This record gives sequence, structure tokens and C-alpha cells, in this order.
Amino acid sequence: MATHESVDTGGARPGAGAPDEKKEMKRELTRYASFAMAFGFVSIATGIFTTYGSVLNSSGPRGIFAWPIAVIGQLSVALVFGALAARIPISGYAYQWVSRLVNPVWGWIMGWISFSFLGVVVVAVDYTIASTILPELLQYQGTQENAWAITAVVILVQAVLVALSTRLTHQVNKTAVTIQLIGMIGLTVLLFVVGAVAGKLDFSTLFQAAPVAEAGYYSLGSAGEVGPFALAFLLGAFTIVGFESAANLAEETRDPARVIPKAMVQAVLSLGVLGFLFLIAVTALIEDPVKLAESATPVATVITAVLGSGVGKALLALVVVSIFSCGLVITMSGTRLVWAMSRDERFPGWQSLRKINASRGTPLNATLFIFVVGELVLASFAMSTDALFSLFSAATLLPAIIYAGTVLMYIVKRKSLPPTQGFSLGRWEIPVIVIASVWLVYELLIFRDESFRDPWLYVLVLFAIGAVYFAYLLARRGVAGLTMPDMADVDRTLDTDDATGTVKPAVPQQEEVSDR
Repeated sequence: MATHESVDTGGARPGAGAPDEKKEMKRELTRYASFAMAFGFVSIATGIFTTYGSVLNSSGPRGIFAWPIAVIGQLSVALVFGALAARIPISGYAYQWVSRLVNPVWGWIMGWISFSFLGVVVVAVDYTIASTILPELLQYQGTQENAWAITAVVILVQAVLVALSTRLTHQVNKTAVTIQLIGMIGLTVLLFVVGAVAGKLDFSTLFQAAPVAEAGYYSLGSAGEVGPFALAFLLGAFTIVGFESAANLAEETRDPARVIPKAMVQAVLSLGVLGFLFLIAVTALIEDPVKLAESATPVATVITAVLGSGVGKALLALVVVSIFSCGLVITMSGTRLVWAMSRDERFPGWQSLRKINASRGTPLNATLFIFVVGELVLASFAMSTDALFSLFSAATLLPAIIYAGTVLMYIVKRKSLPPTQGFSLGRWEIPVIVIASVWLVYELLIFRDESFRDPWLYVLVLFAIGAVYFAYLLARRGVAGLTMPDMADVDRTLDTDDATGTVKPAVPQQEEVSDR
């Protein structure tokens, strides 16, 4: 993409700005960098280390069999997102898609929900380092106070990296993802091999329900309570999210319409398979599920017990790198969403948040804003006696709402979508949307359980804040003032040649290509 200062790639009202007010960024992301964004956000190390203890308590070892079902469900969602990303490759993903295909009002709502998700998930991820990994790695007593302080510092370091350099951030993430891939594969193999040699592998453990009662294990529950096995789906539902972060950086990706859909699907598939093998290895090595359920760091406890203190600590250090990378990707994704909505003049403080720093080439103000939001979310959960469960529950509920809204929009608008530029569901479209719909309805129904009161409270508070601002926005501009630019204009801008600054011909919008 060219770096003309006056070009607006999706704003409501284009206009020229000073050198420090550029509204677009360079296309620097390669195919692997895009995959690393999706892989780094999902991060099985983060998700499993964060939620395994809760699932062990709520569903027992048998709960891991909910994982492959959740992976299939999330894969179907990723395929729908890929079909949309190939048609509207613009930063802001669901916000942009819904704004253009439904209307700007629903698009704004989707954008605000996405912002609420990114604001809480970065805290959930970074809190994992402080509350479950470092105490085991460095052998100290974890408390609410030191977990809060460490998490605050980690959020700060991630924001500084994102603000300093997009290229440096991607390099750190690519390196971390490579380390995570090699490390998690190596860790899984080691657990199987060492466990088998030591005679510690017991696959019968995989089918145990303890410490949960066997009676009613697969029950659908009642109006305010869900069954034990249903709660196990949170393990996959929390972990296999964030693949859409690749779509959120579409305007910084080379050939995004082809690269991004493949990156999302590859990330979900690879993480799904590797994650399940890792879960099988850890669970088969549990000596006493009831006793392990009392541990604050059950996965770390198993690894250290099987591989020894030295190897165990080295691999836990690898997990810290993986989790840090995950938080880094989330921070970057959050800044891009805030920047995209601000560029369209639809976010509180947009006048400042839409600016791209001329020397850094990064949305500096948007990054600072995401940092402040993260610290505020952390402070609001800091005194909770079950902060980690509340954080990961909120970070599972919000993407489920985003995914459900986006899939519903796709179902309604699929006959009138813009032509695809590199990826389509083809004859698999109907099966994919059926699986995605069934999965998302089931997932959302899990959150009727009374244990999710705090996450719902967080969601409602954020929605209330958003409603106040959006009411002001509508009163000031009206619905007509929120009109998005025509897709033909967006395509033309996005097809600007990076090297020459010239504009390639846009795909004729009237010649819609059918993918069915």
C-alpha cells in the first residue's frame, strides 16, 4: 500500500493530515507472519495452562474429550471468517464486514464487542504468567498482589514493543511462535516417551470423571446450571479463539485475500491436533486426579513431576515465551481495531487515536489507549478471589458473541457478498455454516450457568459504556453520517501498488463471481 498522507482506506470522511496523522500502514506481513499472528493469538500453551485446572475441577480428566468437538466448531467459524476476509480484506475484521454487509449501526456494535473482548483477553493471558507459571518456575508463593503487579508490568512491556515498531513486534512474535511450535512438539513427545519408559502413562485416567461425580456427568443441566461435560468445552472455546487476528491486520498483509484465510485455517488445525496430543499426554500422566485438582498449577506440576526440575523449568520458560507472544499479538490486534474504528471517526477520542506516528509507523496513541484499558481491566479483577476463572470466562463469552453475530450475518447476506478474491467455501458452504451455527448456539448456552455471573457483569458494564457513546454518536451525526465507503473505492485503495504508489484496477463489482 502506498503511504500517501491523504489517503483514507475506509474512513467515513477522507481528509489530508499532518505527517504525524497518516491513516495507513505499510504492507509488511508475509505468509508466515500472518500465520504467526493467528497461531500466536490462539496459543495452546496459554489456553491450556490457563484453563486446565478449572476444567479438571469442573469436568475431571474425561473433560479433555470436549476439545476435538470444540476444535471442529471453531474451525467451521474460521472457514466462515476466511470467506469474509477474502472479500473484504480491511483492518477491523467483523466491524468492517458487518458495517458494509448489514449496516454501520450493527457494525459499530460488533466493533465495540470486539474491543471489549480484546481488552479483557490480554489481561487473562498475561495474568496466566503471573498466577500459574512463574510461581512454579521460580518457586515462590503466588498471591493476588504479586500476580497483579507482574501482570501490570507484562502489559506495559507488550505495549512498548507494539508502539516502538511493527516490524520488531512481528519479528518477536514469529520467533516466539517458532519456539512454541518446536517446544510444544518436543514437550509432547518427551512426556509420552519419558512417561512410557518410566511406566507412568495410564490411559485409563483419560476416562475418569473424578473429582466430579459420575452421576449426571453428561446432563444438559437446568435453566441456571450446566452439566460437568458441558463446562469442559470452555477449554477449547477459550483456547481456540483469536485466529481472526490475522484478518485484523489485513491492510498490513501482502495478498491478504489469499493469505489470511489459509493462515486462520492452518492455525486452528495445527493447534487443534497438537493441543489434543498434549492434553492426552498430560492427563495420562496424572497420578491422582483428585489431588492434582487442588493444585494452582496442575499442568506445570505434572511436567515437573515427570521430566524433573531442570527440564521442567526449561520447558516452563518456553511456555512463558509463548504466553508473552500471545499477549503481544492481542495488544497489536487491539490497537489495530481501535485505530480502524477511529479512522472512521467512530471511537471515543478518534481525533487522536486515528493517527499513525510518522517516525515509528505505528498507531502510537491507539497503543497507549489499549495499554490503559488493559490496566483498568486488571484493576477491576485484581481483588477477585477467582480472578483467572472470571477473566478467561469473559474472554470466552465475548468472542462467542462476535462469532455468532458474524456467522448469522454471513448466512443472511451470503447470496449478495462481494466477489471473492482468493478463497471460498464452495460446495462446503452449507455444511460449514450448519456446524458453526450449532456449535455457537451450544457454546453460548453454557454461559447460562450461575458461575458466569462476573463475566456477564463485565460484559454488561462495557456494553453500557458503549451504548452511552453510541447514543451520542447517533445524536450528533445520525445514521446517515455513519455511511461506509463503497467497496469499489476500498478495493481501489487497497490495491495501491506499494512500490510505485500507482493504483491497480479494482475488481468490477458488477461482475460478481459465484463460488457455488
